[in-house]
Amino acid sequence: MNRKEFVRNMALGAIGARYVPEWLAHNEVELGHGKKRYRINTKWSRADVAKNPVNDCHEMVQDSKGRILLLTNETKNNVMIYDKNGNFLQSWGTSYPGAHGLTLFNENGTDVLFICDNNRHQVIKTTIDGKVLMELNYPKETGQYLKADEYVPTETAIAPNGDIFVADGYGKDFIIQYDYKGNYIRHFGGRGDQSKHLLNAHGICIDNRNDQPVLMVTSRQQNAFKRYAMDGTYLSTVELPGAWVCRPVIHGQHLYAAVLQTNSRQSQKSGFVTILDQHNKVISNLAGSTPEYKDGQLQEMYQTIKAFDYPHDVCIDDEENLYVAQWNSGKVYPYKLEPIA
Repeated sequence: MNRKEFVRNMALGAIGARYVPEWLAHNEVELGHGKKRYRINTKWSRADVAKNPVNDCHEMVQDSKGRILLLTNETKNNVMIYDKNGNFLQSWGTSYPGAHGLTLFNENGTDVLFICDNNRHQVIKTTIDGKVLMELNYPKETGQYLKADEYVPTETAIAPNGDIFVADGYGKDFIIQYDYKGNYIRHFGGRGDQSKHLLNAHGICIDNRNDQPVLMVTSRQQNAFKRYAMDGTYLSTVELPGAWVCRPVIHGQHLYAAVLQTNSRQSQKSGFVTILDQHNKVISNLAGSTPEYKDGQLQEMYQTIKAFDYPHDVCIDDEENLYVAQWNSGKVYPYKLEPIA
């Protein structure tokens, strides 16, 4: 399922309101369950919309200086940089019309970024201030692609040795592995055997929470994450009924993910943030239903509080605050969620 098909299937007929709902902006709304509860701050961003507008707010990361970086497909300022209090610091980037995936990697003590651009059909490696270091074009070496338009990368994950794993989440759903120089190594996933392969491989990360690192990959159309060994061998599936999950984000012993809801309880604009423990069990849904397991099986999840419109990514900072970026949501800036002790 490509991005155009997904948008059509979600019945997005009109752009949303360009403001935060009044009830949400003027009330202290608490979200979540158990020990993972948060208070939402919809006015965190202090950027001037006239000078630094956003379109779709796709992904966010925190750099080694503690700054929060936002990726938007607004070419007036593709990368916006904030401090943790929401003060706008600077921006760069005017040439990423399909800016979608943003990954930060510490390369020999220096922060670098990997941007996935849907429109350019490329992965672009840059310095933290935007200097282009490498461009990865469509992976014709795989034998799976005849032209660049068939390749629509959505996310990357970078191994400690610099190997680059690219999720072709709006293309053919393969994971393509390169070395740190951009040389092709292998590909896996794709469509086919639904138990092992991927449908809408929207996100990917490296999970180091256990003895051996594994790749955690989104299979959004299947409401699941799938676990692979670093050589691409399929390991297992984490079922998430009711949840069209975006990219997995590991922080400490927890996995966080923004969720688009597409099930029987779906509203026109809906979604929530889900949090899993080290055993990949859902323990909290922010603006979503209380996690419930019956006979070991997670029951269907759904939005319960209309706090988000299509949340697309979660960033967790060094003080355990969350930042939520949203797409197709009236061009709103990201929200900040502060943990409740």
